[in-house]
Amino acid sequence: MRADNGGVGIHYEVHGPRGGPPVVLLHGFPDSGRLWRHQTGALAGASFRVVVPDLRGYGASDKPAEPDRYHLVHLAGDVSAVLDAEGIERAHVVGHDWGAALGWALAALAPERVDHLVAMSVGHPASFRGDGFDQIEKSWYMLLFQFPGVAERWLSADDWANFRAWGRHPDADAVVAELTANGSLTPGLNYYRANVPPGSFVAPPVALPSVRAATMGIWSSGDVALTEGQMTRSAQHVAGPWRYERIDGPGHWMQLEHPHAVNELLLDFLPAG
Repeated sequence: MRADNGGVGIHYEVHGPRGGPPVVLLHGFPDSGRLWRHQTGALAGASFRVVVPDLRGYGASDKPAEPDRYHLVHLAGDVSAVLDAEGIERAHVVGHDWGAALGWALAALAPERVDHLVAMSVGHPASFRGDGFDQIEKSWYMLLFQFPGVAERWLSADDWANFRAWGRHPDADAVVAELTANGSLTPGLNYYRANVPPGSFVAPPVALPSVRAATMGIWSSGDVALTEGQMTRSAQHVAGPWRYERIDGPGHWMQLEHPHAVNELLLDFLPAG
């Protein structure tokens, strides 16, 4: 299926009963909607209507050339376009990595569209730098990713050796194949270039309205890119009910490494009707 946002086509899939409570699953770098393959069946089996887009730049969705077209404002418009295409006014939103950042922005800027929010790995944008150097040290790659051509070569050289060593993605072979086949590496890096340019590391924190939706933040103890504090401090930016869950063991891609634990949390938190 396909939705249009200002001429940018967004591919998405729908699983589960059409009349079920809608939940949108938003992936991040360097994935596509395929990331959620262990969650779609569990949610659809619990009678949710599960909407899984390939965010712009990834998978079968369009890939604008200009870096600034990957700003979170445009990404939020893509999600709204998908909801409109499905006739959905309000949905639960589950996001991971950049999908979590997008979920935070959508819940803050378009609260009428977000029922419950689940942010996995990435906390509220305003809490990101609260751990000081500990988080900045983990975020070194965000500066590397600002250099067009250089970042692409560094990640893909020697059969993507640096990507594999740095990312520790449990599905690396399939992700590399998908990035290569779809030409998604530069579009994926444009998320960083559009949203976290070098000046953002010394600029004031992002100012967003407080999130009114009931929100659950999930962090995994093996995450090499994100501190626990940037997630737990997100509570300060949630006006609605807040819940925090820590999953011990898995790395950044907890939904692949510990899918049953993630599914249990989602099914416990998201109201089915």
